[in-house]
Amino acid sequence: MTPQRHYRQAIVLSAGIHGNEIAPIELLNQLVSELLAGVRPLAVRLLVVLGTPAAMRAGKRYIHNDMNRLFADPHCDFSHSEETLRAQQLEQEVKRFFDPEAAERFHYDLHTAIRGSCLPRFALLPFQTRPYSGKMLAWLDAADLDALVMHNAPCSTFSYFSSKYFNAASCTLELGKAQPFGRNDLSQFAAINHALQAMVSDEFLPGRSVSEIRVFRVAQSLIKRSEEVKLYLSDDECGRLLPNVAFSPEL
Repeated sequence: MTPQRHYRQAIVLSAGIHGNEIAPIELLNQLVSELLAGVRPLAVRLLVVLGTPAAMRAGKRYIHNDMNRLFADPHCDFSHSEETLRAQQLEQEVKRFFDPEAAERFHYDLHTAIRGSCLPRFALLPFQTRPYSGKMLAWLDAADLDALVMHNAPCSTFSYFSSKYFNAASCTLELGKAQPFGRNDLSQFAAINHALQAMVSDEFLPGRSVSEIRVFRVAQSLIKRSEEVKLYLSDDECGRLLPNVAFSPEL
């Protein structure tokens, strides 16, 4: 979508990279419906991406491969599947969208988590050597996120791809626990919805209505490569760690 007037930002909004993470899909559907109906003005150039239609229809996280492990070249290491082909297609669409742009580039990849978290709404910032965008950080703050988690190494996520190859201000948003179609109470996502509306219409951001956002940096990644892997913590360690750490499948 391209506005008829001059614009200063080119924004990618993506959801459904995991097919069973439905709330972000419903949020973007609502936002696009408002734009197409003329209820909400469009003030940015906008690309809306739904990641894995086959997995979405099946209500599964993925069919063959976790697509958020397939960006920025790793799809070459996997046998061909719906997800590897789709990841390549999305990379080309993002390239086509961003390549001609002189405007500021942003990418927000919306997810919900497969597990509960002490801090349920947080942003994962991809590793980069340049400073993070102040505008992006201000937007994340206005969206009432509980925390920011800064990665310490390259990875194969969609947001890392757009950050690395197009210098986009990118992040992965975890917006709570995944629920099936029709089971999401979208009123729980009011803050992120208002922030999205303000973003696409270039309006003033809403004020933060919850406690101060917390900031974490990844110190070490523990990758679970088998269902037999178990992490044991003593009661003392649980009491010390759990109030302060938001666990995510991406860490």
